[in-house]
Amino acid sequence: MGDGDGEGGGAPSGTDRDGAERVARRDLAVRAAVERGLLGPAAPVAALLDVTGIRDSAAGLRAAFDARVAPGTPVLHAFAVKASPLVPVVRLLHEAGIGAEVASPGELALARAAGVPPARTVLDAPAKTAAELREALAQGIAVNVDSPQELRRVDGLMRSAPHRSPLGLRVNPQVGGGSIAALSTATATSKFGVALCDEGAREWIVGAFAERPWLTRLHAHVGSQGMPLSLMAQGVARLHALAGEINARIGHRQIDTLDIGGGLAVDFGSDATAPTYARYVRLLGEAVPELFGGRYGLVTEFGRSLLAKHGTVVARVEYAKSAGGRRVAVTHAGVQVATRTVYAPESWPLRIAAYDAEGRPKAGPDVVQDVAGPACFAGDLLAEGRALPLLEQGDHVAALDTGAYYFSAHYAYNSLARPGIYGFVPDGSGGVAFATVREPQTVAEIVAESGGAHADSLTTLGAAGSR
Repeated sequence: MGDGDGEGGGAPSGTDRDGAERVARRDLAVRAAVERGLLGPAAPVAALLDVTGIRDSAAGLRAAFDARVAPGTPVLHAFAVKASPLVPVVRLLHEAGIGAEVASPGELALARAAGVPPARTVLDAPAKTAAELREALAQGIAVNVDSPQELRRVDGLMRSAPHRSPLGLRVNPQVGGGSIAALSTATATSKFGVALCDEGAREWIVGAFAERPWLTRLHAHVGSQGMPLSLMAQGVARLHALAGEINARIGHRQIDTLDIGGGLAVDFGSDATAPTYARYVRLLGEAVPELFGGRYGLVTEFGRSLLAKHGTVVARVEYAKSAGGRRVAVTHAGVQVATRTVYAPESWPLRIAAYDAEGRPKAGPDVVQDVAGPACFAGDLLAEGRALPLLEQGDHVAALDTGAYYFSAHYAYNSLARPGIYGFVPDGSGGVAFATVREPQTVAEIVAESGGAHADSLTTLGAAGSR
């Protein structure tokens, strides 16, 4: 199928070709991972990252905006680090021309370790401490202020020390929500930003800029997965209109940059990349024709759409059995890597691919079966009632489109270990080259993280207090 960008007819679209090439790379990588022991009895779950696909996504994002913006317009694409808080991934994107959007001291440290310079880093968060703000201002990191109280805190920091940071204000355009409420950040009561349509808010925002010549940016993020493109464009249109109103009221172009957030959804139902960045940019151009005219620099904050299609979690089938007439494949991938899917399967369904014991795509008639994880509760299912080639002991299952959030946001239920993560590229001779992104977690590391060094701390607490 096409991606809605006018590609169609008898020949495969670019999106279809990209999907087919991605599947071919994935199949090669799964088999190579089994052959080299990255997957097997000693390593029953592993995550694979398609480096070629990630580079293609970054190039596609940059090309889509470059084709539309006026020459000379400053554009920063800042990767939402929360989507994959892994230093090698952030470094890969940095070298592909993508900066970093961070929302915590940890994410800022990861971006710094990846080599992302302060000038290409944006700090967003609704609960920034004074120390976080002070550090960002000292380094020249762009900051989007989230609330009136935070703005007053920044006022104090500005009086106490000089800064080199671009400073903006996040507004909530209140355009409504998408199909996943938890990811809809522009609802009437969202916790993010200054609610633009609340009584008196617009006047307060104009006044805040008029009183602070150093406040030069506006920021909005409407939401992510489940968010219609039309609603995203509506949010950007409100942001653009507000910037024009503020500049007109002040009498000069104080606001010089618009941070339009990210949020492009991912098609988890097929191998297609849809919607594309090109389609989104075209829609923005139709909804806000002046956006790309060069009056404002632009910042974007995409995360999931850059990575999701390029990650695969592969797990060994430890046992296969039947219950109530249904087949069940018990694997080593469940709630610890696919937390959202397990707890909210209607919102976060995953496609599953079946591979045999050697890591080859499995053929045969489809059988309705469950794909279960290792955790000790009944709902730990990657897929329920899914039609797949019959999975047997020693086979492998692959949870597709898991490059964003899934294997980087580990959930330590049952003290299950974090899997190893491996990037891969074709080696030029029909094989695959791997690089370690993150080592598999060891049992000793689990004990250490769980207070192993303080085993006696509670049993000796009373004795220590009585002395």
